[in-house]
This record gives sequence, structure tokens and C-alpha cells, in this order.
Amino acid sequence: MKNKVVLAYSGGLDTSVMIPWLKEHYNCEVIAMCANLGQADELDGLEEKALKTGASKVFIEDLREEFITKYIYPTMRAGAIYEQEYLLGTSFGRPLIAKRQVEIAQQEGANMVAHGATGKGNDQVRFELTFMALDPSLKIIAPWKDPKWDLHSREDCLVYADQHKIPVTQSKKRIYSEDRNIWHISHEGGVLEDPANEAPDDVFTLSKTIENASDSPEYVTIDYDKGTPIKVNGQALSPVDLLTKLNQIGSEHGVGQIDMVENRLVGIKSRGVYETPGGTLLYETHRMLEQLVLDRDTTLLKQKLGIEYAQMVYDGRWFCPAKEALDAFVDSTQQVVTGSVRVKLYKGNIVPAGLRAEKSLYMEDLASFSDTELYDQKDATGFIRVFGLPMKVNGMVSRS
Repeated sequence: MKNKVVLAYSGGLDTSVMIPWLKEHYNCEVIAMCANLGQADELDGLEEKALKTGASKVFIEDLREEFITKYIYPTMRAGAIYEQEYLLGTSFGRPLIAKRQVEIAQQEGANMVAHGATGKGNDQVRFELTFMALDPSLKIIAPWKDPKWDLHSREDCLVYADQHKIPVTQSKKRIYSEDRNIWHISHEGGVLEDPANEAPDDVFTLSKTIENASDSPEYVTIDYDKGTPIKVNGQALSPVDLLTKLNQIGSEHGVGQIDMVENRLVGIKSRGVYETPGGTLLYETHRMLEQLVLDRDTTLLKQKLGIEYAQMVYDGRWFCPAKEALDAFVDSTQQVVTGSVRVKLYKGNIVPAGLRAEKSLYMEDLASFSDTELYDQKDATGFIRVFGLPMKVNGMVSRS
């Protein structure tokens, strides 16, 4: 039986050259699988291009709703942010793509799966851990790590593509490595590889720069039901339409632009520029609503576990028991996260402009400086004596 491989195909430089390369070096049938995660016009002409490049079959899978409801929303509800800035837009997309690759491989009788991630990045781990978790019998081909692969840079890939008449959008002038989906777009490479260089304006393709953002503020209201966003400005929207709407609003005001140097799983520091306009709006408004409804202990525990959750997602451990346990905890906290958040957007800023929650723990009379039946200020005296006793004892001993 002839070998079959299901390649995670984006139509970008790397995976475009991999179709003929896989056929040449593995004598196999190549099935191209492209996941529609909301990368807009990047899908145009992709099937024709893959077939002309040598693929025997092409699957273009619309996974946008599954991506949002099963991957984006759980991560957002967990408050998971990697290294205090990165909203994990590429990280949680890879397990879904790899999962669908496995399903197609099983459907088509393929014995191999392949991806275009390099041996120096995080995506190789995310793809391969998912393959291993969901079907350990599949052989994994990672050309960038393959001894037969003699294309050592993206410049080499451009030459190979030219020699094989493979159309690509990258050029030696604009050679950013970009990943786009409905949640974000990431930019790496080129002038960005030197952290001393300011990101040029032409990097930003999803949102306006701060200088070009609207000079007028805009108010937006987002409604949540048990931690899940359901309305924008009073209008109920599907998950895809809701995130699309928030991307449009946020991008006009330069919301969600991050330029950071992050620690890759493989031990390398890398510089990435991220645009996540709608996602940033969701993270911020969801956090604001939780301030009204979660008690102090739950808030602190959720913040700590949010760091662990982000690490798992970043590291590609989506399909592991520990993450399932964290999901159960997060789900329990979200039962009270129902309400409405209004914010003002201006030049990249998201400013609170009104919060309402069905089960708000905030009591205006209790928060005031006046005495109430629930709180007698004199009670604080005994509380502080007991609470501060260890510090008092330590002070007495250290002074003796």
C-alpha cells in the first residue's frame, strides 16, 4: 500500500514547498488539510494551488465555531495569559488543526501526518503532542527537522519555490512569518528579529496603529452568560459574528497590540508582534465582570491557576488530564459570571464605563464609610490583633 500523509497546509511559504518535497523524498500521496480558523482571504485559491503543487486531495475545513467555543472561550474564561501579555492565539489553534488532521488520516487511511513547524519553535511541540495523544500509531514527519531537508532558511525556501514554480506571497523584502486566525495575527522574522528595532507600521495589518486610530472614543457593551459572551451592544450574535464584530470595533481604536520578547518552550527567546483586538476586549471585560462576582479566595486561586492553564496551552498540552481538571475548576467559577460590561475605547485604551451582574457581591452600603448592620468598624480591632499576632511576635523576638 502506498504511503499517505496528511499535511497541515496553510498555503504559506513553508507548507507550499513541502508538498513536492514530501512526494520526492517519501514517495507518498500528499493530502493537504487546511483549517479555516478565520484567516479571511488567505483561503482564496488555496485548493487550486495545493492541487497544482501536487496534492492528491485537499480538505478545507471550516472550524471557526469549534475554535471559538471549544478552544478560545475556555482559555479566555480561565484568564490564561502567557507571560502576562500573550493571549495564546497561535497556541490553542494548533491542537485543533492537529486533531482534525488525525481525523482525516483515519478517514482516508493515511499512515503519516506532517506539519510545517520548525525545530526551533513551539508549534512543533503542539502538533506532535496532539498527534501522540490522539493516535500514537501515526508516523510524524517534520521536514524542518528531517535529515533530508536541505532548505535551511526561508530564503532557501523562496529559491526552492521559484525553481519549482510555486506561487508564494512572501518576498525577500517582506519576509515576516505570520499566523492569522479569527482571534489574532502574529508577526515574526525580518526586521523584528532584532529587539532593538521598532516594529514598522507596515507590520500591523489587522488593526490601526495608535497614531492612525480613531480620534473619537467609542463605547461598547458586552453581555455574558456564565462567562460566555453572548451580545454586543444589545445584539445577540453567533460566536463567529460576535468575535468578528469585536475585531472590527477594536481594530479601529488600536486595541490589543502587543510587542514582546517571550520564552519559547524549547529554551529560545523570540520577539513577536501580536494583534488581538476583539480578544483583548473579551479578556478585559470578562475580567472586569469577575471583579463583581468572585470572592477574594476564588479570585486569587483562579489567578494562580490561570498561569498554569496558560503554560499548558502554550506548551501544547491541550489533551492532558491536568488541563481537564483545570477546565472543571474554571467551569465551576463561571456559573455566577453573568452580566453586562460597558467600556470606552480610545487610542488603544479600554476604560471601564459601567458594570452590572446578576449575582454581584458588591454592596454599596457595605462599601461606604458608614456603619451598617453587616459591619461594625469596632470589630476590626480584634481582627487585626489576631491577624497580626505572628508579625507582632516576630517583631518582639527580633528586637530582644
